[in-house]
Amino acid sequence: MSSETLTHPPSRRLYTPEERARRDATVWTTVQGVLAPLQFLAFLISLALVARFMLSGSGYEAATISIIVKTGFLFVIMVTGAIWEKVVFGQYLFAPAFFWEDVFSFAVIALHAAYVWALLAGLPHAEQMWIALAAYGAYVINAGQFLLKLRAARLEGEA
Repeated sequence: MSSETLTHPPSRRLYTPEERARRDATVWTTVQGVLAPLQFLAFLISLALVARFMLSGSGYEAATISIIVKTGFLFVIMVTGAIWEKVVFGQYLFAPAFFWEDVFSFAVIALHAAYVWALLAGLPHAEQMWIALAAYGAYVINAGQFLLKLRAARLEGEA
């Protein structure tokens, strides 16, 4: 094995021609394309409401509702994304092309679930919001992963 192979392994295309055809033909691609920006909008609104609460101490109820809405979007997009992966790649999660995005998605889900637990357990409001902010930080990283993958798919399609 050459040093070139060790430092630069052959890259796998994101989609085979068959996978790309399935991606383009399934309604789940459109579902993901609609849900992702809606989730991002819910995130932006919620982030503003959480920041307002953390800075002023007011608006706890609005911030809480917004976090629940954002968390709902997250769970829906995760389930529909798993269905999308099954249709496109033949497995519900951890398809090689999206392995690390899926791994990190579970961290995002765990943090959102921790927020729901904190809410139901009655933790102090500020602690709940800190958990939500941690979840949101992880969400931003995960969204970035998917945006980079979307860009790679676009570039691959042009090649």
